[in-house]
Order: sequence, then C-alpha cells, then structure tokens
Amino acid sequence: MSEDIENAGETGDGSQTAESLFEAPPIAEQERMCEAILFASAEPVSIKEMEARMPHGCDAAEAMVHLRKRYEGRGVRVVKVGDAWAIRTAPDLGFLMQKETVETRKLSRAAIETLAIIAYHQPVTRAEIEEIRGVSVSRGTVDQLLEMEWIRFGRRRMTPGRPVTFVVTQEFLDHFGLESARDLPGLKELRSAGLLENRPPPGAMPQVGDGEDSEEDDEDQSEMFEE
Repeated sequence: MSEDIENAGETGDGSQTAESLFEAPPIAEQERMCEAILFASAEPVSIKEMEARMPHGCDAAEAMVHLRKRYEGRGVRVVKVGDAWAIRTAPDLGFLMQKETVETRKLSRAAIETLAIIAYHQPVTRAEIEEIRGVSVSRGTVDQLLEMEWIRFGRRRMTPGRPVTFVVTQEFLDHFGLESARDLPGLKELRSAGLLENRPPPGAMPQVGDGEDSEEDDEDQSEMFEE
C-alpha cells in the first residue's frame, strides 16, 4: 500500500508530476474565484497571480474565457490589460462616473486691474490698458480673462494699425449681478466697501459724475470704430 502511494506521483519514465491528490474545483467554481479576485483588486491581475491564489490544479486562463463571455453586454466588462485582467466600467457608461466640481480660481492682481480698466473704460485697447496701469499687460493675463469669458474682443479702432478693443461680457455682468456696465460702483462705493485703500492713478477709475457725460462720449467715439 505504501509503495502505491509513493509511486502515485511517478510517471512511467520515473519523473515526478505536480498533480494533486485532489481534483481541481469545477470550472464554474474557478470562474467565481477569478471573479472575486478581480473584483477585490484595484490593479489588473495576471493569470499566474490568480492561479497562485486558487487551489492547485485550477486553470485560470480557461476560467477567464468563460468569465469574459458572461460579462458581455453588462454594465462592467472583463478586459485584458497587457498580460493581466481587470473588471472595468463599460465604455458607453463612463459618463456616469464623471463628477463635475466647481474650481475656485483666484485672479492675480494684474488680472483684477486689467478687468477693472476694461469694465470702466470699455471699449479699450491693450495700449490704453497699459497706459492706465503704467505697466505692460502680459498675454497670459488677457488670455485668462478671455478663457473665463469675462471679456471679449470688441470692434477695431479706425486708427493706424486698427487695434482691437476689449469689452466685458454678459457672463461678467451676470456674475456680479449687474444689469449693465453702467451699474458698476464708483470710487465712493469702492472706498466705502474697503476695496480701495489708495487713490488710483488718474483715469484708472471713473470719477463721480463721469456717467453724466458717458452718452456724449459714446456718440463721439462711435465714429472711431468699425462694425
């Protein structure tokens, strides 16, 4: 009897086999094991790694063929990633996993100053903005305001070079609860709100009473632009 047990692991040529004394689980059970391993793993799992976890004699490769077919058309799929396997959301349902968040973006001082000048002096050219600020306006500052859709390109000036102008947008007015640019606060309101500590350079902000002549200014400037 003992000799039979000793010879159970030998082949006719005397070589040792790695066969277990116990039969491997049914393929359906192996399929369930592979499914459990993939479900619990955040990273793709190779066939070798699966078989290392499963009972001896299991054929993870064959089990994966059945498992992949069973997941066809479902909300998740069994996909091959290189030499490994993983459970992933079906591509057509990927939109369900997306989450939109509101990202607060703080404007730089240069962007705030540029935006204020455009709001109070629109339509205004880049050269005029730089003249009021006293420093050059970087392209990144203007691009940021354009990307936020708070300013847009206005009409070109009918002057040498036909420079483009900038004006504030409807989105800018809506964000700040303004009906029009004429509703922007004046110097007195800005100082009372603590938004201005020092007197700005001449022309940087509208003076009290400037609104009274705005209509006449608009009429005078209308001839300087093209549609």
